[in-house]
Amino acid sequence: MSSDNTPHPSVKHCADKVNARYIHGRPEHELVPSRYALKVGAIDVMVVSDGVLSLPGAMLGHNVDPVVRAAWLEDMFLPPDVLEWALNAVVVRSGGRTILIDAGMGEEFPDLPRSGKLAQRLEDAGIDPAAVTDVVLTHMHMDHCGGLLADGMKERLRPDLRVYVAAAEAEFWESPDFSRVSMPPGFPDALRRTGKRFLKEYHDQLRTFENEYEVAPGVVVQRTGGHTPGHSVVRLASGGDRLTFAGDAVFQVGFEHPDWYNGFEHDPEEAARVRIRLLRELAANRESLVATHLSFPSVCHVAVAGDVFRWVPGPWEY
Repeated sequence: MSSDNTPHPSVKHCADKVNARYIHGRPEHELVPSRYALKVGAIDVMVVSDGVLSLPGAMLGHNVDPVVRAAWLEDMFLPPDVLEWALNAVVVRSGGRTILIDAGMGEEFPDLPRSGKLAQRLEDAGIDPAAVTDVVLTHMHMDHCGGLLADGMKERLRPDLRVYVAAAEAEFWESPDFSRVSMPPGFPDALRRTGKRFLKEYHDQLRTFENEYEVAPGVVVQRTGGHTPGHSVVRLASGGDRLTFAGDAVFQVGFEHPDWYNGFEHDPEEAARVRIRLLRELAANRESLVATHLSFPSVCHVAVAGDVFRWVPGPWEY
């Protein structure tokens, strides 16, 4: 593999390029509610879209030849330079607790105006933020914790809210290392700023764990590392059914090319090892997968395809 050292275009350039495709504009109101409900045994699960991120296509794999990456994008009927990244969060109800897994972008990066929709979409789903008893953060990148920093959100949350994050993650954001990432301009500074602010504003609600913690019956958060030192996944299990919310351990290209390094990975080699190990496990046990940046609602299964993997979308249960 060869490394791609081409500078990333700005995020605003990416967003403007996407918007330019819609010469007649976009609908003022959503035509389809951006939420999708399913059951894992007795556990209620709702995937909620926080919107989309318009980012450089090179973010999919900065350790590969740009020609190879462009060919994959073309095969997927995607543009070669700008990719629309889904941004999904999950609401889980189990054992009398309402758990929000990740919180979207909020208002942390104004050049991405089509994200930060979580508060609106929770309201559309009839979920009052005050009903949320627990928050689990897969990690503290701003598109996962920023929604909790949105204007007026903290005041709407209950005072006894508990926010779970791996201890290694909280420690990392005290003085984060960006030496191995390949991000668009402006992102490292925004991520540092958001991480520092989050640790300050939610210090009293923070509950850290070392490697694993059961938040509610059948809802277990497990640290994987890789993407960030404290990156975690959430495993749901009830009545023989299983589902994993993988956060940023798996990206769209990661099934066919699990060894491609995503630009947001702070330890790319370890992130690839985590991804391969997780995909092998999911293929073996046949459980469902949901991930932050897989196309909404992202519910799928993993199959083995030779030395790599195959993405199998789940049936639409309407």
